[in-house]
Amino acid sequence: MNKHSGINLDKLGQETGETAQEWVYRALRFAVMSGQVQPGRALTIRGIADMLGTSAMPVREALRRLTSEGALELKSNRRIMVPDFSPAWLAELLELRIVLETHAADRALPYINDEKLAELKQLNEDQNKAFEGPDPEGIILGNQAFHRALYTSHPYPVTLPMIERVWLQLGPLHRLALANLESSYVTDRHVEIMRAIETRNPFGLKAAIEADIRDGAGYMTQTELLERYTRDEAGNLAMPGKDYVRTLTKQR
Repeated sequence: MNKHSGINLDKLGQETGETAQEWVYRALRFAVMSGQVQPGRALTIRGIADMLGTSAMPVREALRRLTSEGALELKSNRRIMVPDFSPAWLAELLELRIVLETHAADRALPYINDEKLAELKQLNEDQNKAFEGPDPEGIILGNQAFHRALYTSHPYPVTLPMIERVWLQLGPLHRLALANLESSYVTDRHVEIMRAIETRNPFGLKAAIEADIRDGAGYMTQTELLERYTRDEAGNLAMPGKDYVRTLTKQR
């Protein structure tokens, strides 16, 4: 069974040559990274094993790895939980994300050629198509793919594992971010990023990266928004759609 309690792993079947342990870790990491697992939620080894049709051992190891990465938390009663969030803790994570990603973009800029820029444009278009669904997973993962492609233009993207760890820790709030995007993300920062690349403007690139992060996620530190999760409203949040994309694309 691939669907259980709001977690959808249809896209992540076990690959040829992939061990059960690697597959379960990748599947659970995907669920957290794509915003499917809410803050304060308990995860059980038996429930996940039943969902994936596997034994307890690879699930136990995957949960251990995700706990060591800060995506999950081991409570004193041995329960595995998605951490609860506080505005102050989120603010620190977002500031760290800005430091890491502006550095990564600045270092990658000299290596971005026309082919890579065309790839970035296509990834941005793919994300816009996900909005039309709307496809929350496609929107979240599409945004990550855009930024990952930018930063890996550098032949030695040593900051990427650190960046992805921050993305993973922020993952449970990504759907909340999408639900409030229309009021906070009113300028297409991806377009600004690509314009800065085209003009070889490192200062403009770093400014656009920072604005992209702040506009897309900064409001998640607001207490009222975090409380929407405690009222179990996450599953009923409306996603931006075609009209929102049209508004953004008019700016080009």
